Parts: sequence; structure tokens; C-alpha cells
Amino acid sequence: MIPALLTAQGLDAHYKNYLEQLFQQGFKGDIDARYGTRLSMAVDNSVYQFLPQAVVFPKDCGDLQLLMTLAQAPAFRQIHFAPRGGGTGTNGQSLNFGVVVDTSRYFDQVRHIDPSGRTAVVESGVVKDALNDALRPHGLFFSPDLSTSNRATLGGMISTDASGAGSLVYGKTSDHVLGITAVLDDGSLLETGPWDAEARAALGGRARQLAEAVLALCQQKQSQIRDTFPELNRFLTGYDLRHVYDADTDVLDLTRLLCGSEGTLAFVVSAKVDLTPIPAQRRLVNISYDSFESALRHAPSLVQAEATAVETIDSTVLGLAKEDVIWHSVGELVPNAFDAAMAGINMVEFAGSADEVDAKVQQLIAALSGKGNGVLGYRLCDQAAEIARVYQMRKKAVGLLGNAKGARKPIAFAEDTAVPPEQLADFIMEFRALLDGHQLRYGMFGHVDAGVLHVRPALDMCDPADEVLLRQVSDEVAALTRKYGGLMWGEHGRGVRSEYGPAVFGELFDDLRRIKGWFDPDNKLNPGKICAPLQSESNLYSIDEIKRGSFDRQIAVEGRAQFDKAISCNGNGLCFDYNRNSPMCPSYKVTGNRVWSPKGRATLMREWLRLLANDGVDTANLKSVPMASLRSRIKATLSRHKQDDFSVEVYEAMQTCLACKACSGGCPVKVDVPSFRAEFLHLYHKRYLRPAKDHLVAGIEGALVWMAKAPRLVNRLTQNPLSAWMAQRLFGYVDTPALSVPPLAQRLPPSLRLDEAELAQLSEQERTNTVVLVQDPFTSYYDAEVVVKAAELLQQLGYRVRVMDFIANGKPQHIKGFMDRFAVTAARGARCLNRVASYGVTLLGVDPALVLTYRDEYDQVLGEARGDFKVWLLNEFLVTQLQRWPERASSGLSFRLMTHCTENSLRPQAVAQWQQVFAHFGARLHNQNSGCCGMAGTFGHEQSNLQISQDLYRLSWQPAIEASSEEVLVSGYSCRSQVKRYQQQRPRHPLEALHQILTG
Repeated sequence: MIPALLTAQGLDAHYKNYLEQLFQQGFKGDIDARYGTRLSMAVDNSVYQFLPQAVVFPKDCGDLQLLMTLAQAPAFRQIHFAPRGGGTGTNGQSLNFGVVVDTSRYFDQVRHIDPSGRTAVVESGVVKDALNDALRPHGLFFSPDLSTSNRATLGGMISTDASGAGSLVYGKTSDHVLGITAVLDDGSLLETGPWDAEARAALGGRARQLAEAVLALCQQKQSQIRDTFPELNRFLTGYDLRHVYDADTDVLDLTRLLCGSEGTLAFVVSAKVDLTPIPAQRRLVNISYDSFESALRHAPSLVQAEATAVETIDSTVLGLAKEDVIWHSVGELVPNAFDAAMAGINMVEFAGSADEVDAKVQQLIAALSGKGNGVLGYRLCDQAAEIARVYQMRKKAVGLLGNAKGARKPIAFAEDTAVPPEQLADFIMEFRALLDGHQLRYGMFGHVDAGVLHVRPALDMCDPADEVLLRQVSDEVAALTRKYGGLMWGEHGRGVRSEYGPAVFGELFDDLRRIKGWFDPDNKLNPGKICAPLQSESNLYSIDEIKRGSFDRQIAVEGRAQFDKAISCNGNGLCFDYNRNSPMCPSYKVTGNRVWSPKGRATLMREWLRLLANDGVDTANLKSVPMASLRSRIKATLSRHKQDDFSVEVYEAMQTCLACKACSGGCPVKVDVPSFRAEFLHLYHKRYLRPAKDHLVAGIEGALVWMAKAPRLVNRLTQNPLSAWMAQRLFGYVDTPALSVPPLAQRLPPSLRLDEAELAQLSEQERTNTVVLVQDPFTSYYDAEVVVKAAELLQQLGYRVRVMDFIANGKPQHIKGFMDRFAVTAARGARCLNRVASYGVTLLGVDPALVLTYRDEYDQVLGEARGDFKVWLLNEFLVTQLQRWPERASSGLSFRLMTHCTENSLRPQAVAQWQQVFAHFGARLHNQNSGCCGMAGTFGHEQSNLQISQDLYRLSWQPAIEASSEEVLVSGYSCRSQVKRYQQQRPRHPLEALHQILTG
């Protein structure tokens, strides 16, 4: 069995005492020093890993002030802090070894919107896309456009002075922040804004002291500041001395210092921001090129065409996009997408009034018609939905690079260089030569209009030699950017790259240290970043700081390969998508607990494997770990020291996973929690006993076969208050569904039962026209009418229909981690399905989650032994057969479709397929975007998960269903079951509505 894993990372006594005092003095937020929570905050989207002492989630400004005032006590002078928002930084900006202060949990309110004044007051934890959702009804938006906009918080944007697409027109975050409310190191409040002489005279306390000191410095060093700071759209941040004081107007604004300061000067509570009217018209022209250099050299003329934004993507990133589920929605919008000669694209956006935009677009298209400058073709996108899909692909690019094949993965460390745009092409050619000289693969994309290109060289951080190479390449890139008059940090902040600060700032670096000392004399606030106080002997963090790879390399290579769906997580954080109608990630979305996210669970899994290796377990051969005796498992389960085992903390994080597979489809690097969760549970329960409910779920498929022989009796025994009480007490199981009455076997004509001897006698043409319905346990035994309607529908469409006898699918076993049993079930099922498929007939299934198990989990467990059978979903099959039937005139019928989250994630084209089928037969089908319904197989039936299940249903499904004026169709059995539970009505499967359309 696996050993108990006792972590050696206990709390420092000073921090433990501080946290105890914090609680006693009335801290209203959350204080969390559990190892798993600390691990989840030890990583961001960089290669680094800094384990903090604790994580706190302040509830309000008073909590932030208490954090700081308590730290002023002599006993706590050495306590230090780092602010954290979305955790999307690429250079360790929010990583620290002290206390992480996460404002994303509670500082999430848009306090005030002034549409006429075009301003808003926003708390620091508000996600950028959430802010724009609140502003959209007023025709306004907050314009800095980040690729991480669905999880990046305003506080994080301010801390790094973030920017993105369209910054040539819209500028950086600091260009839109009018004032900041912040908490200083002593707990006092600072309200920044533009201060003229009169306003400065009215200041008092720390605000006056800081204003006078910064003003004197800026007045004294004006010429030196102008000479040092480059003239770039992505001007030098951290600290922005060039813009903090305007000598012409004698206005001082400390807001400019806080923007880009990475939390080293103060904690941002809220900010007043200015807003931009939403453009009346947007157009996007996608241009393909014969080389990436052609795309780069053509960019300046595109900027001269007065484009709002010019974005570029190289062939490496495009190739990875083609392997992702996102490609189905954007492939047709990329010109020459499948042309081998195509080596890059430029995305050129125009925004403004309709007449202005149309004129600019026509002028550009006329210029492109000559096909010079390496142009292969172009595609105009004039629909908002098309533009959104293309930008979604561009925003996903940063994560897609992490999905490159091989041990070496493109990583962030020199990825946001900025040079004057007219120098960009030459700079990139030299940059590429530098990387080619080290024989490194890389991907490139970025904002060519602003001279910023994201370049991610591929390195293996588990290889010590590559870690050394990272330092060498980083130094060379830093020197190269200085050669071209640019910056190494164009938009992603400095973080550990602060060590290059002295070379960039020169003599002004000591002045930055003076500013740090005025704001934070004890170096408590995110020490090691930007600079240290002048009087401090503390060092800055280095490029050579401890990295995730140094921990991962302690796991055997074979173990890393077995659990690559966890090890591959690069921390990009797409799983933190705030959008309630996104399937990713339901357990995080409804709780806000970052441990209960794919990123959090992957981080815990990596550490669990490392601790096993350090405890002597052969992580190269985990499958050989023996099962402990029953006596040993009972003893371990009942041990009073069980909670000290890190495995228990990992287990608790895995228990809230719905196994919906949204991560494996939506994550750009394909982190797959259900897969490694199943493997973890398999090993975990070799030490600890399983709960009774696990055995109930794992055995449900076999039990249903027998229960369906007497469904009325079973329903009488299970559908009553006493049995419900017993199921809850004995198994922790609630709301047991009733079996279908009559059962499927009595509903289907005997002639539809599959007889392989019959198949063998059919002609080739007859076999081609034969479809075989593959049963799944939940639809067949709990919703049998769907199977009946599927058979009738297919017969009406002219097919010979047969229904296979039920064979276990195994998904319930996989979900609960019975991997040995699942392997046997999957092998048996694969043999049967391969045998039937060998007759040349088409296999069809109706439930997405179960059908997709044949393609995913079967392939993972069986490998080549799976065979080549394919079970089609009904929509996948019908859309390929439409030429068989004449297209019907419109019937006037209209429906709305809500899909299963597994289907939504792994087969996002399903909606379009159903729409195409319905349209062919004269009906309209609208897509209803939604997140997870909260049922997810048996998850919603477990008492421990009931609150999460209810909250998820109320988050997106209930509002959508209650607001719909059309009949809502639902493709997944578990989703239909959840709707029936809370709406007291069962929605139909889309095939049932199609059956109605055909029968009139």
C-alpha cells in the first residue's frame, strides 16, 4: 500500500503566532494555512514555485488594514505579504514565501457606474470580463484587452499595468485608472488622484509625506527621467517616473506609481477607472502569409491603415490550434488554413463608426488584392460572433503552446519583449537566430502594432541542463532588447526579472529604491520584486529561483508520463473562467475555491507524486503498489493520525470534482482531472477503506440488469420516505431516480433485438443501411422512452434498426477509481463492440457522456487493445446522412438546446450538428449557452455534494430554462434528471423532438 505522507513544510513560528493574533483581533475573512491551499498559491503561469506560509482572503478594507497594522508590532516586523488576484502572472509577480493576500474571493463588486461621466469605481478582485459585462448595458467597456480577461482581476491588471490587443489605440491599464484607494504598510489609507499644488497642500499624514518626497524627486530628475525611459507604447513600468508628474501643469498623480508596482508599494482596494464607448462597428481582416517574416514586415503598413489592432500568429501556434477543439469554430475564418505554404497570419481589426470602418476596410482589401508582401489570401469577418471566435483562438494561443509534443514545452520567461514597432521585424529575426543557435523550438504571437511579440522557447524544466539554458537565453534576450532600444517586460510585469532593473534604469534605480523605502521601509510588501528600499540589504529574486521543474524531476520519468495530464499543467488558469455559462470548471465556479479547480488539483497531484517518490515509492511503477490487507485498511482508516496524511487532503479535493471532462476539452494543455483522479483514487484506496457509496455506484450497471426485471417492485422499495432515509444514512445517497416502467425490454418489439447471426447473413448493402443502438445504463433503465424513440426515428428515416443487449460501459467504475474492474469491463465491452462493428454496421449511442467514454477512457486504459470500433452520437451520424432525405420547408417549430457539459467540452460541434439536422427537416434550434447542470452522473445524488449540485443548477440552468419561451431540449440523461428534480418536469432529448417533427 502507499505510505502516509507527512509534509515537512510546517509553519514558521512567527507566522503561526501572527495568524493566531490576526484571528483573535477580529479578522473577518478567511485564514488558510493548509498545505494544499498553500500549494495552490505557490504557482502562477510562470515556471516558478514559491510555497507561502499561509493564504488570507480579506473580506473588506478593514481586514486589509488589520493585516498591516498588526504587522507593525515588533514581533511581526519580519512578516511579509504578496497580493494575488487571478494568479495569471508569467513571471512570479504574486509568488512569495510569506502571506499571500488574495482579494479575488470577496473584493468582487462594481461599486458604482457613472454612464454620463464614463467612469466606474471597481474593487480589486473584479474579473475584467465581469466588469465589461456590467458595463455593456450602458454601451461602455474597460478597454485594455487581455488574453486572460476571463480570469484576470482589476487589481492584478493595475499591479502589472497590463495591456493587450489594441493598446496602440486604447493604451495600457494605467491610461484608464483615474484614482486608487490603497492600504499602505502601516494600515493607513491612501486615496490617489491628480494633485495640483492646491490639492497637495490639503493633504495630510502619509499621503502628504509621500507626495512631497516623490514630487521633489521628479522635479530634480526630470531630464534624467526623460532620457532613461524609452519612447514606447509599452512604456517602462515599475515605477513609472515618466508619467507620475507633469511639469507643464504641476500635477502629481501617485496612481502612476501604483500602476505597475506589483504590490510592492501598497494593497489596492479599489480603483476609479475611465470607460470607453463600445464601437458601433467592428471588422476583422485575417491575412495569411508565406512566411512569418512577411507577416512581421507587412505589419507597419497595416498600422498605417489606421487599424485599431494588428495581431500576429505564427505557424507553430496555428498548428497547435488545429489540434484543439477550438479549431472547429475558427478554421473557416482563417484564409489558406490548410495550405502547407501558409506560415503566419495577421489579424487586423478596425473599430469605430460604421462609415469610417467600412472605408478603412475597403481601402485595405484593395491594397491586399495585389497579393504582394508575401500575402497568400485574406478573409473578412464582419459578424460579431465570428470576430469573437477568432479572438478566442488568439487568446488561447498562450495556453496552446504548452500543449506542444515532447518533454520540452514552450514556457514564459522572455515572452513579452517590446521594441519600437519599426524595429520589430529585424529584432525578431535576430531573436529567432538566437533561439535557433540554441536549437530551440518556439512559438510566436503578439501585438505587432505595439512592437510586442510573445516568444516562448521550448525547454524541459525537469532537465537541469535546460534550467541553466533558461538563464543563458534570458540574459541574451535582455541584452538584445536593450540593443534595439526596447524592454524585456512589455506588458507582463517584471516579477523575478527585476534583477535586470539596474541595467535598464541605470542611475535612476537608486531613486526607485528610495520610493520603495518611502512607501514600505521594512520591505514587507512583495519583497524581491521591482527593488528593495535603499537602506535595505535584501536581494531581489533571481531568474535562478526555485522552479516547478526542480520538484517535478524528483518523480520518475515513467510516473510523470503516467500522470502527464497533471504534470503538464502550466498554470495558465483558464479553468478560473468566471463566465457562469462556461462549462469550465463547475466545482471552482460555484465555490471560488482555487484548490477545487483543475489547476489546484493538478498542483496537489504533482506534489503527491513527489512525496511518494521521496518516501521510497517507485513512481515508475505505481501500478504494482499492492493492496493493503483489510485489517491494515481498517486500521489506517480509523487512525487518529489520518488527517495528517497529505493523501487525505488530496482526496478531499478530488471528491468535489464532477468528472465532467470540461477541463480536458477546455484546458489548452489538456489537463484531465477525471483521468488522474481515477488513478489517484485507485491508489488511495489501497491504503484506506472505500465508502459504501463508492461500491454502490461502481456496481450500478450490473445491479440495474436485475432491478429492471421487476421495476415496479424496485420502485415501490426505493421511492418511499423510509427507503430514502435509509439510502441517505447508509450510502449518503439522495433522490434516487425511479426505473422506467414498463422497462425497455417490454417496450421494444422483439424483432429489433440484435442477432449477430442475422447480421452475418445480410448483404453488404443491407449492412451499410443497418444501425445498431448501443445501450447505456442510465438512458435504458431510467429513461427508456428515449431509446424507443431513437429506434422509431431511425426506422422512419429508412434504416434497418437493431438494439444491442445491454453491455456495461464502465464509466461509473472509472469515476470512483475502480481501475482494475474498469479495465476488465472496458476490455469486455471493446471485444463485443469490435465484433459487432466488424459486420460493417453503424453503432449509435444517445447519451454523450457514455458514448465519449468509449473514445477517451477506453483508449487510455486499453491502448491498442481497444480496437477500432466507433460508436457515433446520433447527431454526428445524421449530419453526414442529410443527402438521403429531401429538405423540408419550415414548419414554424422552434426549440432551444442545452447540451451535456462533457459533450460541450469534447464535442463542441454537437450544437451545430443538431442545428443542421433540425434545419434540414424544417425546424429551428437555438443554442443556449450554459455551464454544468450540477448532476454529472451520480455526483448530484451524493449527499456530500448536494449543495454544490443545487448551486450549480441555479447558476446557469435554472435561469435559462425559466426564461426560455421555447421548449428546451436536453441531450444528456443526467441533465434531464437534474431538470426533472428541480423543475418537476422532464425535458425531451433532441431526438424526441426530431421524432415529433417527422411524425407530424
